[in-house]
Amino acid sequence: MGSNALGVGDRFIIEDFEPAYLALWRSGELAARVDLALGELERCRVCPRHCDVNRLENQTATCHTGRQARVASAFAHFGEEDCLRGSRGSGTIFFAFCNLRCVFCQNWDISQAAAGHELAPQAIADLMLRLQNAGCHNINFVTPEHVVPQLVEAIALAVPQGLRLPLVYNTSAYDSIASLQLVDGLIDIYMPDFKFWEETTSRRLARAGDYPDVARAAIAEMHRQVGVLRLDPNGIARRGVLVRHLVMPGQLDETTEIVRWLATEISPDTFINIMGQYRPEHRVSSNDRYRDVNRRVTRQEMDAAYAAARTAGLWRFDEL
Repeated sequence: MGSNALGVGDRFIIEDFEPAYLALWRSGELAARVDLALGELERCRVCPRHCDVNRLENQTATCHTGRQARVASAFAHFGEEDCLRGSRGSGTIFFAFCNLRCVFCQNWDISQAAAGHELAPQAIADLMLRLQNAGCHNINFVTPEHVVPQLVEAIALAVPQGLRLPLVYNTSAYDSIASLQLVDGLIDIYMPDFKFWEETTSRRLARAGDYPDVARAAIAEMHRQVGVLRLDPNGIARRGVLVRHLVMPGQLDETTEIVRWLATEISPDTFINIMGQYRPEHRVSSNDRYRDVNRRVTRQEMDAAYAAARTAGLWRFDEL
């Protein structure tokens, strides 16, 4: 990772780090936050789908998840960004199911199927502590949008038992503001993926026409809470927002709008990972409706995406 990506300079470095949730725990507010979070499940408004089902009674709708969160896997992940994985890995907990229906999803066997097992809050807390004991640099919640109340519940159990790692909220950015406010002061690092700029694209490829508006509001709220990404002196992320953007075939105009918005409406110091690993998966390769995205992105498209980010004023990103 180059010096620009690291963001050298005192304003991007945290010398003495303490996880944000410790202050809430000491004040007693963490326990109160659990009650608020579980109340969201009674007529579910946890994500922007607003399904209104009673998940406390195991009613399910879009996310197919009732009272308990379903965990697909948990392990020390060495495939994340350098500033997350470090030398000991990011302690990643993958939640099953998703509130989007991306036709190109590379993890469709997890996001669209009942992978793994339903776990009680204490079992999820135990996973956090196990990953911490294994030496991971952080706890990384993948696809948490639909299980925020269960996360709050598990965090509140793990902290008194010794959890001290920064928490990463690894999301599609299809999050409700209410849920993000429930984890305000709990999450240290937000890692949203800003996927689409156009409503027609998000409706066709993810069955969520409101995704662009929701993602902009969500990322703005994340930035309000934790600011730009800051690292410890060894280059390990400690607090802030790290945006991911998957470059899609033929969608450079949308990439250009996304990086422009991040630079002008969030901050030119926003750390962004411009990703080139798109490949035709799930429904794309077998359905002619998606033939426009039934190919990998080209080197020229990636070069153009990086150029668009620089032109917009962004500078904290890795270049392949």
